[in-house]
Amino acid sequence: MASLNMKMKKRDNYGAEPDKKKLAMAGIRHQLLLLLRRRHRLFPLVSAFSGCLLLLLLFSFSFPPVIHHSPLGRKNQVAVESKLLVPENGGRSDRHLWSSKLSNSYYGCSNASGTFQVLDKTSQTDRYLLIATSGGLNQQRTGIIDAVVAAYILNATLVIPKLDQNSYWKDISNFEEIFDVDWFISNLSKDVKIIKELPKGEESRLIGLQSIRVPRKCTPSCYLQRVLPLLKKKHVVQLSKFDYRLANHLDTELQKLRCRVNYHAVRYTETINKMGQILVDRMRTKAKHFVALHLRFEPDMLAFSGCYYGGGQKERLELGVMRRRWKTLHAANPDKVREHGRCPLTPEEIGLMLRGLGFGREVHLYVASGEVYGGDATLAPLRALFPNLHTKETLTSKKELAPFARFSSRMAALDFIVCDESDAFVTNNNGNMARILAGRSRRYMGHKVTIRPNAKKLHKIFTNRHNMTWDEFSTKVRKYQTGFMGEPDEMKAGEGEFHENPTSCICRKKKANEELKEDEHDSWPWEYSDIGNVPMATRSGLDHQSEVDHEN
Repeated sequence: MASLNMKMKKRDNYGAEPDKKKLAMAGIRHQLLLLLRRRHRLFPLVSAFSGCLLLLLLFSFSFPPVIHHSPLGRKNQVAVESKLLVPENGGRSDRHLWSSKLSNSYYGCSNASGTFQVLDKTSQTDRYLLIATSGGLNQQRTGIIDAVVAAYILNATLVIPKLDQNSYWKDISNFEEIFDVDWFISNLSKDVKIIKELPKGEESRLIGLQSIRVPRKCTPSCYLQRVLPLLKKKHVVQLSKFDYRLANHLDTELQKLRCRVNYHAVRYTETINKMGQILVDRMRTKAKHFVALHLRFEPDMLAFSGCYYGGGQKERLELGVMRRRWKTLHAANPDKVREHGRCPLTPEEIGLMLRGLGFGREVHLYVASGEVYGGDATLAPLRALFPNLHTKETLTSKKELAPFARFSSRMAALDFIVCDESDAFVTNNNGNMARILAGRSRRYMGHKVTIRPNAKKLHKIFTNRHNMTWDEFSTKVRKYQTGFMGEPDEMKAGEGEFHENPTSCICRKKKANEELKEDEHDSWPWEYSDIGNVPMATRSGLDHQSEVDHEN
């Protein structure tokens, strides 16, 4: 019984063993009291000091090492894992991180050549093409671009496309509230006739109008076979779900028309542009150079990717409900998806990659994103690595952002502008916005730095990072990112989506940079070969159809 009472006294009110940390601290205090009482004698001083050291040593062995996942660790290091200690300050922030040595050797060239058949304003104009776009803002942008080319192929008048108001984002904005519609019409007046709405005399044709959907990657001959006969008969045709409904590979002149639409005719309204420029200016006042990160870590993206991020049953249930929105989305093994590099990197992984590439902790980072899954807790590790982290919400007041805040497309447009103006752009998962930006400001308008994570290879070192030093980690990051840093010769002609790699619209200067060797260019065929060159309907008198490419 006495033994039992002794054990009970050693436990606290909750039945737990006494806190070892508290005992250690109590011992230290006791030794300090002895020191104060006997300060006039040397031996007790040495004894008390030795006792404190002994207790501290015992204390350090009594507890396992602490692993810090986001807060700052030691004085000059950020403790991300037990052995991966990221340098607190500095980095290799030299000119090679902010510009490409080849950027001055190329320029955008999308003007029509002498072989391009310009719009004949006296030709037949009783064909009207209606377009219903699909998806988020940048996915809809691809539909707008391709709609102009489709109207050219069909020799039809294009009615300003309708934006998708029923997608996941539920944005009720129309074309005129996002894009400068008058500029769009006038800028393309020599290529395609565009009107804001059907003439009153043609509105009766909308009664009983049925939408049709062409296959994805539909070729010019596909449009001539599937759409032209109906257009001749009905005079008004609406194409629905219009995203990526035009072939990637087209005749060079059609590709140049695509570029004229994307890089010159499609621009945001004055209100959006003004607010976007305010954001850019405020980033510039903070630093000479800044990095823009399209984080793409929203719930819908994670659900669609089929990836798992360690959120337990809560994450599985939440994202599982969202995955049911896509009926064709098959169940995937999250581990396999990640191994193949098809999962967006986490904010922490993005931060580690950038630090490994040499971007110092002092770099200012703009994060373009909607609602981040997990909120501030998810962003905390990235903020620990880059404390100078900004968003459109932190750069503006609620009053300034109020006209845009309720509309996801307008908010996405603001992010687009800042990313477009950034010195280095980082894409995560290479979505629609990232591809358009890669083709626009990062290639067509000057080959600015674009960083695409080599997720497949980076996954290996992220998984094993607790077993390597920072030098080993950063060396592997730089090695694996070779060929993913936005240099002009990273993608050959015809690779990827045309919006991302518009090689038909990029020319090399006659006198290239003196530092550039001629043999470095020989492997890059800038002149795009004519693929699928089909005469325009009625422009050359040919209304016959050829075989149609089937949708994959």
